[in-house]
Amino acid sequence: MDLATLQKQLGDQQGKLPPVDKWDPDFCGDMDLVIKHDGSWFYMGTPIGRKALVKLFASVLKKVDDKYYLVTPVEKLGITVEDVPYVITQWDRQDDLLVFTTQTEEQVIVGAEHPVELKEDSKNKLSLPYINIRRNLWARLHQNVYYQLIAQAKQEGNALYISSGDYRFCLGHL
Repeated sequence: MDLATLQKQLGDQQGKLPPVDKWDPDFCGDMDLVIKHDGSWFYMGTPIGRKALVKLFASVLKKVDDKYYLVTPVEKLGITVEDVPYVITQWDRQDDLLVFTTQTEEQVIVGAEHPVELKEDSKNKLSLPYINIRRNLWARLHQNVYYQLIAQAKQEGNALYISSGDYRFCLGHL
């Protein structure tokens, strides 16, 4: 399967996320697509430069157990993800809520629906904050975002906490 064929199958989603959680097509093999630790997407060793294409593929990303797939109603293709598929590259505070934006320009409001957990980064083995974007797909905070949030956090004991509305989460331990 090549990128053009996959893109044609997916068609125009009109900004809506397709219901990939309801799709369970047959596995068609692995595709030479890698989401690097820094959130960049590579196909056959070459970076995918078209942001619209990356966003389209990100919309049909599915994780089953510890394996990632791009799915359409008729195909499921395995891909490689070095850590997690998303990286939080921007943040904003709207009223009392934190809004995180991924490298694919998807926005989520931090809270119970999109919780933050400390997880071990696969590259440097440090405990870092990750947020659930959707359907068991997680994002790691980019280093710049992480440091900016630390500057806003409050220290309690040996931990740093920050809030988004009524939702409070730990950014890490000192």
